[in-house]
Amino acid sequence: MISFQKLIGLSALVGSARAVSLSDYCTATFATSVLPTQDLGLGVTLDVSSVSATLATNKSFTSEWFGTVAIDYCNITFAYSHDGIANDVVHVSYLVPPPDKFLNRYVSTGGGGFAINSGSSFSPVGIISGAVSGITDGGFGNFNTEFDEVFLLANNTVNWQATYMFGYQAHHELATLGKQLTRNFFNVSDSQKIYSYYQGCSEGGREGWSQIQRFADQFDGLVTGAPALRFSHQQTNHLSGGVIEKAIGYFPPPCELEKIVNLTIAACDGLDGRVDGVVARSDLCKLTFNYNSTIGQPYYCAASNGGLPGSSSTPEQNGTITAEGVAVASAFTNGLMDSKGKRIYINPQPGSAFTDATTQFNEDSGEWEPNLSGIGAQWIARYLYLQQKDSLDSLDNVTADTLRDWMTSGMQKYQDSLQTTWPDLSPFKAAGGKVIHVHGEADSSIPAGSSIHYYDSVRNSMYDDLSYNDSISAMDDFYRLYIVPGGEHCGSNQDQPGGGWPATTLQAVIEWAEKGTAPDKLNNTGDIDVLCKWPLRPLWSNNGSHFDCVYDSKSTESWTYTFDAFKYPVY
Repeated sequence: MISFQKLIGLSALVGSARAVSLSDYCTATFATSVLPTQDLGLGVTLDVSSVSATLATNKSFTSEWFGTVAIDYCNITFAYSHDGIANDVVHVSYLVPPPDKFLNRYVSTGGGGFAINSGSSFSPVGIISGAVSGITDGGFGNFNTEFDEVFLLANNTVNWQATYMFGYQAHHELATLGKQLTRNFFNVSDSQKIYSYYQGCSEGGREGWSQIQRFADQFDGLVTGAPALRFSHQQTNHLSGGVIEKAIGYFPPPCELEKIVNLTIAACDGLDGRVDGVVARSDLCKLTFNYNSTIGQPYYCAASNGGLPGSSSTPEQNGTITAEGVAVASAFTNGLMDSKGKRIYINPQPGSAFTDATTQFNEDSGEWEPNLSGIGAQWIARYLYLQQKDSLDSLDNVTADTLRDWMTSGMQKYQDSLQTTWPDLSPFKAAGGKVIHVHGEADSSIPAGSSIHYYDSVRNSMYDDLSYNDSISAMDDFYRLYIVPGGEHCGSNQDQPGGGWPATTLQAVIEWAEKGTAPDKLNNTGDIDVLCKWPLRPLWSNNGSHFDCVYDSKSTESWTYTFDAFKYPVY
């Protein structure tokens, strides 16, 4: 057993000379001695018996968010409970860098789908950046248990503690504990600053905004990718493809829609001034491309047996694009409209995959039909109807108006936990926070227009007394949005591989927060090696030899939507 005096001495070494190695302090005993037991105002009690410390050396990780790295770290985990709540256990995990790599930083990383963490998809970026890097299990049981598994205590009985933890509270606690653990671990004095950061995409992007909107001074900088904002609207909208197809009376084979996507990419590729397989100006594509031009084009896809146990097989698909298929593609791209012609929501940009309109083959009937295996049907069955089901039985009697009303119902029910659209970020700006917001232009899951709509909601809420240009300039002080040409959902796109993905976003926000170096453009791994800051858009001239970021009012307006189907503001 190491004596208390020796632990204190070791902590001083870690914090000053930093001459010790990972193996010197990567022990449960030392980790226990530096737990964040200070009163942090969280109302939690740490379980000192739960502490573990595991050494990892030369561990290799790969992600589009940071590339491929080999890192050393100490993984410290412990549990805590909320005072006054019975049978409550939350687990947190922190990757701690070697002392000589520590740069007085802490990083939280988020999840995806209904997972509150993404494991190693993001967390190693903290070690790369000289930070302690944390994840949480939200109190759901373990790091692999997702929110949907614990959301209902029984049919019709919501687990509200889990819901608020998933909505925002777990990440607040993770960061608060993590920052203090970092300070204790490396013996950083109270007079020295620990810079704190966050990175996440999709659900992880929403989690980041949940912190910005509620805990203004928690992070110095954040990277939020393709956030699942407007949670009820976004999840319900996953059903829009099937409802549109049902209204038209045609369920196109997936191969037909794939062919329309490929023809759209080919037609709109050069609208940015260079032919490179990337639709970098989907706004110009929306303004000029006519889906009717694809009618009659042949498509072919070989039969598939599904490949996995329980997965459905599909027959050979051989035909030509039909007027009905084009009608589906056009209506889907236009976005969901109600029976009065008013806008309910938006869908992905032209050139994106028609993921939410992709049908499945019914072997019994020999027909194509809506695919109800996704998150949209689960959202309605479980989170609105409160039943332990993963899907709806069918879309019978479900119309666009039904989806609109479901969106409203979900917003009312989860406004204070999951919706995450508070537009006044004045406290965050006043605290000196910086946020880099990225979104793939060809995102087929969360439309890129969703992020632009939130950006404009913030701009209009905070700077309604300024001109457009002045309001953009004011936003630039703390909030910058980048649309990734050809980018898919939280990563690169196999249909437009030249689009790449920005792999140094966290490093960029660190430079901004710590040195005041604001990113005018963002580095990208694709053929377009820099990304333009919204509302500027990419444009090549001189036969594709010169690149500019330009402003185009018509293009910008094509991204602007008014959700007039609702009688309340949709931020």
